[in-house]
Amino acid sequence: MNFIDFHCDTATLILEKNEELKKNNLKIDIKKLQKGEALAQFFAMYIDSSKVDSSYDYCLKMLNKFKNELDKNKDTMSLCQTYDDLIRTKKEKKISAFLTIEEGEALEGSLDKLRFFKEEGISAVTLTWNYVNALGYPNFQWEHQNKGLKKKGLEAVEEMNHLNMLIDVSHLSDGGFEDVLQHSKSPFIATHSNARAMTNHPRNLSDKMLKQLAGAGGLTGINFFNNFLVNGELKGKLEVAKIEDMIRHIKHIKKVAGIDVIGLGSDFDGIPNPVEIEDASQMSKLSDALLKNGFSSNEVEKIFYKNGLRIIKDVLK
Repeated sequence: MNFIDFHCDTATLILEKNEELKKNNLKIDIKKLQKGEALAQFFAMYIDSSKVDSSYDYCLKMLNKFKNELDKNKDTMSLCQTYDDLIRTKKEKKISAFLTIEEGEALEGSLDKLRFFKEEGISAVTLTWNYVNALGYPNFQWEHQNKGLKKKGLEAVEEMNHLNMLIDVSHLSDGGFEDVLQHSKSPFIATHSNARAMTNHPRNLSDKMLKQLAGAGGLTGINFFNNFLVNGELKGKLEVAKIEDMIRHIKHIKKVAGIDVIGLGSDFDGIPNPVEIEDASQMSKLSDALLKNGFSSNEVEKIFYKNGLRIIKDVLK
């Protein structure tokens, strides 16, 4: 079955480990995506701003490296920024690659830099990562939970609407989520977040947030990080993320907010724990398990790609 995965950190490791996109030792490469029947993969330019002198410069370096890899593999994967790009790429029997930024500090508070990244192929921005930045506050821990977007964050939301870019609220504080909800004129997305009611972690979304996200026409991508999936307390070690826990979250989200708000956001190559779905070639393990757990074929297709196609069509024009 085709799938759209809204989040991975593969681009960062390709840069840092000098890997190649076509075939590598990571969780995602073109060969694995082909085997898994990927329709589209969103590749994040992930930046840990505490480890670089300039988040903007590092992001640009990573972006240029990744675009070079795409150019070397243009017979099998195409850079896409719109729904029409994706449809054309599908007809050409190639995989669509959408590029995102994971850490709004890459913008350095500048709307000109946002516009520049849009021109360079970026389709979505995760407003914060784990640190306070020029745009807003993270949900890395509970301490910033009720703090909203900063002035530059509100300006970025407005400009991203204007540029037809996807606003990503994964990592963002609850207060920031509320601000995006109130100010965005377009649907928005949590690219890689699960259900807080199932795993009480600040990175997950509360039932209220899930309902609001659904009401706004958005989507949350199921994250394969065990800390966001586990049932009960973590045992202090990186255990295998289980498909049964993914399904537990999916069932809960469907119950409280409906099937149309659920997508995939594996976080492959950005999470330290092993996963029962070992890499992008094995996504069918999840679709098979969903069917065995009472989900209809149409519901599984919605989770795997139809909901993703909808939000891409609605926003990326």
